[in-house]
Amino acid sequence: MGYEHKNSKGQAYFLHSNKMKNGQVLHFFSKKKEGFVDLPAGYKVIENKKTGLPMVKKK
Repeated sequence: MGYEHKNSKGQAYFLHSNKMKNGQVLHFFSKKKEGFVDLPAGYKVIENKKTGLPMVKKK
């Protein structure tokens, strides 16, 4: 089961991840549902107050 976030404007965003060439994992939100992942342990979701876009941040 993946992580879904509804922002203050009521739009649904789904968490995705991508492994980069240097081995780091990039987490990002998209409106596309296919391939979404769970929220990793030790992270929380914050929302940009101006745009309403969710972001992943370490606790």
